[in-house]
Amino acid sequence: MSFSQVGVAERCQFSPGDCIDGRWRVDSFLGEGTFGQVFRVKDQAGKVYALKLLKLWEIMAAERPNLLKRFDREYETGLIESDYLVHSVYKGIVKGNAYIVMEYCQGGDLHSAFKKTRLDLTLLAGHILLGLKDLHSNGKVHRDLKPENVLLRNKNHAVLTDFGISGDQNNRLTQRGWSGIPRQRFGTIAYMPPEQVNPKRGNATVLPTTDIFSFGVMMYQLLTGSLPFGELNVEADVPRYIYNGKNGVWDRSVLQGLSDGIDWLPLIEGCLMPDFRQRLQTIDDVIRLVPKRNGINPDFEQYNASSFKKDAENGILLRVMQGEEPGRAYSLNSLFTDDSSLIYIGRGSNDVWNHIGIKEEESCFISRQHCTIEKDSETNSWILRDGQFRVICPIGLRAAHILPCKRCTAGCGNGGYSPMKWRESLNGTYVNSNEVPVGGIKIVPGDIISIGDVKMRVEGI
Repeated sequence: MSFSQVGVAERCQFSPGDCIDGRWRVDSFLGEGTFGQVFRVKDQAGKVYALKLLKLWEIMAAERPNLLKRFDREYETGLIESDYLVHSVYKGIVKGNAYIVMEYCQGGDLHSAFKKTRLDLTLLAGHILLGLKDLHSNGKVHRDLKPENVLLRNKNHAVLTDFGISGDQNNRLTQRGWSGIPRQRFGTIAYMPPEQVNPKRGNATVLPTTDIFSFGVMMYQLLTGSLPFGELNVEADVPRYIYNGKNGVWDRSVLQGLSDGIDWLPLIEGCLMPDFRQRLQTIDDVIRLVPKRNGINPDFEQYNASSFKKDAENGILLRVMQGEEPGRAYSLNSLFTDDSSLIYIGRGSNDVWNHIGIKEEESCFISRQHCTIEKDSETNSWILRDGQFRVICPIGLRAAHILPCKRCTAGCGNGGYSPMKWRESLNGTYVNSNEVPVGGIKIVPGDIISIGDVKMRVEGI
């Protein structure tokens, strides 16, 4: 069932004892946000769950499709096999309003729990990082990491929740007005890295380094009781906070004054680098800096993220993890032929033919000639390069069904059209958190390729 099938939304007012959709009995009301309500419910066997109801009756009709996609994305993300992500159980529609049922975490959220009791911060930090590692290995970035979005199954086990804004850039970060300036930001500004909070970079590709920055802010806050870049009590505080984050201005002496703060300083400094290129690049990089207990490595250091095929002897494929066609896979061996030494990837378009034409309906972050993959026959490895060396061929537009025209990368330049040259993409190509240069990067199973809003995982066949 897709949430796109919802009908006319009626107002819902559920109270303890009410039955939602004939199968979920309301036990108590847990909270309410801008778009939804959360209830503690029980199934017919008496097992406890959390039910999140989308308040579509309060949402303008034009805004519902994108919101439903985000809600669907939250449900799907909760299906990832991980001990460190809140699990999705069921999704349904009641009175025209979408809802999802998730596991119930009795320990509450980390923000509230930290105020009430002493917690093992090293252990819980490790669990948060492992949740991020599972997200990133599945081509997703959380994008709203903060203490309120970390739940406790018990005082010694943390899990990530609220994946509604994890997904493509267009639906996640902003909705753009006529001037192109973002008019609505999702996520919490206190935890947002400079490359995402700056409106001029509002369409930047979202990378794992986004979550790494947020993790650094959160750990500083849990250790010191304050945010790293200043107060955020009123709207007037926002410009200074953003300025300090952009320039790396924060008080290290507060950490140094804590008994264990100095042990966390290298990790937090690495996470809070303003330039995402200089920031810690992977969750493994962060894990290695988590303070050790009595000189012993934390037990989560060797954790393997969600499994995928790693055997590449028979070739590799690219599987769409995030985008308009999740799950679609492209075998590079089948695309690489004797008369086609390169594999072109770009936005699906009639006027430019690509071996992999990526469907992109709601945004324009993928260039028509975005990147190229070629095979190094000597090392039997695959090289990904940003951009393509060819020309946009108007003949291809008029005769796209003619096979020779599809594979032609020359000739039009002699006919008065644009000359052959290397054309880089507009928004860059990334492998994990690394920007791909024209010179290329070798790709191996487990890598996540980010092309605009779309993320593809490299897998062995």
